[in-house]
Amino acid sequence: MTPFKADLHIHTVLSPCGDLEMSPTAIVDRALERGLDMIAISDHNTTRQVKVTQRVGKEKGLFVLGGVEVTSQEEAHCLCFFETDEQLDAMQEFLDTHLPKIPNDEDRFGYQLIVDENEEIVGEEEYHLLNAIDVDIDGIYDEVHRIGGLFVPAHVNKGTTSLTSQLGFIPPDLRADGLEINKFITRDEIVKKFAYLKRFNFITDSDAHFINNVGDVYNVIYMEHRSFAEFAMALRGEGGRWIDTMAFRGTKTQAS
Repeated sequence: MTPFKADLHIHTVLSPCGDLEMSPTAIVDRALERGLDMIAISDHNTTRQVKVTQRVGKEKGLFVLGGVEVTSQEEAHCLCFFETDEQLDAMQEFLDTHLPKIPNDEDRFGYQLIVDENEEIVGEEEYHLLNAIDVDIDGIYDEVHRIGGLFVPAHVNKGTTSLTSQLGFIPPDLRADGLEINKFITRDEIVKKFAYLKRFNFITDSDAHFINNVGDVYNVIYMEHRSFAEFAMALRGEGGRWIDTMAFRGTKTQAS
């Protein structure tokens, strides 16, 4: 298997909390500077900046996984990953249906801009993207799997906008394809504290909102080549593929 460095939680300028420097081209260039082989775009409740970032990445040799960070009815953040344009379009239709129609307040929350390869503004999201959609975690899981994607609750150990912060715990019967932790805990630490989570494999990412943070935290994914299918196998620990969430700390811990 070949090791690939991957940061799978990056926001663009389309997220209201994303810095104005977070254009698709700038993100791809920064990822390559940091030695990354693979990234995922995961804006809040929208996929509309994914395809242009994928085009830029393909041109420059970076694999860009299509994703989105959905805010559930419980106000817990969930990463969702998709393989095809059709799947991204289906997810966007779902989000458009279930996101509250509350106009964005740019002065309070920031801009929600869609930009092209040349960093020209080509559109803007009208409705505030940080709101929770009216679908709970189980409903989001069902829809993501109906479309053919992967469902990974985000930064589950975080003190806000996580399963832990919103529910008080990670449900033992949670349906998910994996879990994301942030840089403040290791897989071994969280599994030691909550032994029932050992059934999951984990990822850890930068959650970058600023260009200098892209690649600050990353996984090393051992797989045959860069693709959605290979990543899915690694997330499930199949066929000798696996994810090392500890590489950025200078240690090596293989998920079971």
